Amino acid sequence: MSITLLTSASLLQSPLFAQSAAKYINGKIERLHPGLDAIIDTNGKIEVIADGFKWVEGPVWVESQQMLLVSDVPNNKIYKWTAQRGKELYLEPSGYTGNKPRGGEMGSNGLTLTAEGKLVVCQHGDRRVAVMDVPVNSPKPVFTSLATNYKGKKFDSPNDVVIKSNGDTYFTDPPYGLEKNVKDSSKQAPYQGVYKIAKNGSVTLLVDTITRPNGIAFFPDEKRLLIANSDAKKPYWYVYDVDRNGNLANGRIFFNAARYTKNDFRMPDGLKIDKNGNVFSSGPGGFWIFNKHGEVLGRFINDAITSNCAFSSDEKTLFITANDKILKIDLK
Repeated sequence: MSITLLTSASLLQSPLFAQSAAKYINGKIERLHPGLDAIIDTNGKIEVIADGFKWVEGPVWVESQQMLLVSDVPNNKIYKWTAQRGKELYLEPSGYTGNKPRGGEMGSNGLTLTAEGKLVVCQHGDRRVAVMDVPVNSPKPVFTSLATNYKGKKFDSPNDVVIKSNGDTYFTDPPYGLEKNVKDSSKQAPYQGVYKIAKNGSVTLLVDTITRPNGIAFFPDEKRLLIANSDAKKPYWYVYDVDRNGNLANGRIFFNAARYTKNDFRMPDGLKIDKNGNVFSSGPGGFWIFNKHGEVLGRFINDAITSNCAFSSDEKTLFITANDKILKIDLK
């Protein structure tokens, strides 16, 4: 099936005006399983609602403010998008608060909200998971660390984050925020980790065998955790059982994308899981949708380098961060 990517400077509610202002890019939805029909209209449109970023990541929908927040990682900024005003600067700095000039992916990456509505930020440059210590409707770069290290060794660059219903925080820690990546002299741990921060602040190393842990999300019953591995040699989505203490066991491959990466440099990346257990994830060839059993329902095939995604609160809208753009797709 064909889809159309609709590009506009801002979200305009008038269909007539949107048509006259639009630019279209042809793409394709691969329907690989009948289960896709209940999720998305394969003749639907994908709209570019904002652009002009350097590398956009970590989206989260904030229902109380009717806004989407995204990280522009290299520019050390968080932007917000609303239907009324489009793209606006939300917070600067977002991930590196130091004074010494530096390059690389220093800004914030993954974003999420606590049960109380506070913004939790994976900060590449500051090498920590932190919470913004002001209300989300009056942002300021005032942060409190949730965790900065494990047994005295600094994290590399916390990347993506999810909070369990009991308040425990789970996050991935690849090397992408270090200026020289895995070869950076400031790297302290000899592995890439997946960690848990308990409500009391204690940090547990859950996994140290995933080479480039990235996107992370719980299935609805929180008995399984999915982790994307952004490694060309092991382009896998891993799934783990979650025990009664919140630790991980029985790690196995949820889906192996190796045959799709031979002519495509894009790897498994950010992901979200809906209330029915369907997985939405960046990956080789564009953007993937799986059911809870790891069967591929479909793919969005296009040239966009997608990085992550987020749902609206009713799960009728999917937002995708893609290189320098934010995409919006209507779901069923």
